[in-house]
Amino acid sequence: MGSAWQDAFIRYLTDVRGVSPATAEAYSADVNQFTDFLGEHWGPERAGDWASVDYRTVRAFLGQLARQRYSKTSVARKLAALRSFFRYLLAEEAVGHNPAAAAPTPKQEKKLPEFMYPAEVEALIGTPDTSTTLGMRDRAILEVFYATGVRVSELVGMDLGAIDLEDRQIRVIGKGNRERIVLMGERAANSLRRYLQGARRALLGAAQDADTQAAFLTGGGKRLSVRAVQQRVHKYVLECAQSGRITPHALRHTFATHMLDGGADLRTIQALLGHRNLGTVETYTHVTTDRMKKVYKAAHPLAKSE
Repeated sequence: MGSAWQDAFIRYLTDVRGVSPATAEAYSADVNQFTDFLGEHWGPERAGDWASVDYRTVRAFLGQLARQRYSKTSVARKLAALRSFFRYLLAEEAVGHNPAAAAPTPKQEKKLPEFMYPAEVEALIGTPDTSTTLGMRDRAILEVFYATGVRVSELVGMDLGAIDLEDRQIRVIGKGNRERIVLMGERAANSLRRYLQGARRALLGAAQDADTQAAFLTGGGKRLSVRAVQQRVHKYVLECAQSGRITPHALRHTFATHMLDGGADLRTIQALLGHRNLGTVETYTHVTTDRMKKVYKAAHPLAKSE
């Protein structure tokens, strides 16, 4: 019985809620872990007795996670999975209440997002050898990352028809299958144009079974994968002697930080990044405030330590 409800929940997440396969898989693993917990304490025959789960049961599960030294982030995600699962069961009238709703979420430690300074971005973007086909492609990828702030999954999912070079904008499909428009400057548009009219055509011509819709292609003419893009960015980060922690996502953080430094308002940044909650974007104000403090301490005569 329990397994049937769990399978139905995962189908609901992917088909109705439109969550990514990775998120659905993570939620499935979290619910399975809770099911194992019930089996250990109630016996295997009651592991799927969702109607009998109460607040104390959920708290006991969270207590076990704490004793097993799970991080606060992991515990918060598992609790979110249980809340979502029981919310689904409640809607299906399989339970009479949501026992996870009142459980407090562990307080998270705020981590400032990794970002780069403008000179570091310039060095990174200038690293690919644009005399080669793949170098021209990679230069366009780095330019698009920094100019638009797109996620790596959004970049590899870009189709040729979504790119408007004349208006310098791209239509991307983000989390939850939500569509939005991102913008780019003239330099990024020119780099992308050179790739599309030169390197991409060469990649298509050299392939026997090419992906004619994908914007960014492999050497064999297929759509690039997330992993492949991450590896290429890491390669260039090491080549220009920068921190190995810089990732495609760090370029997204850099875009947001530099937009905020340049005077953009949070609502505009939120729309460009495709975030649902303004609170997510407010993280970047901590980054710029931290930088401002460092500059102030270094520049102001009375700010230096005695």
